[in-house]
Amino acid sequence: MLGENHSLVHEFPEMKDKIAELAKTDDSFASDMKTYDNLDKEIRKLELKDSPIDDGSMHQLKHDRSELKDSLHARLIA
Repeated sequence: MLGENHSLVHEFPEMKDKIAELAKTDDSFASDMKTYDNLDKEIRKLELKDSPIDDGSMHQLKHDRSELKDSLHARLIA
């Protein structure tokens, strides 16, 4: 769905306390989460404007977001 929110708390609501804890205590997690949130906002903004970039660029943004989400999730379940 276009413009859908993919924030970590939205994606993993059962882990919201751990997300908040790591965001405060782990600088690397906090930095990656900020990058993830910025990518998500950029993708949503572009989707709501009918993706005014080429498909390859949009695919790369979504790929980068997915890679970061996987990395962040791995740290959440560790």
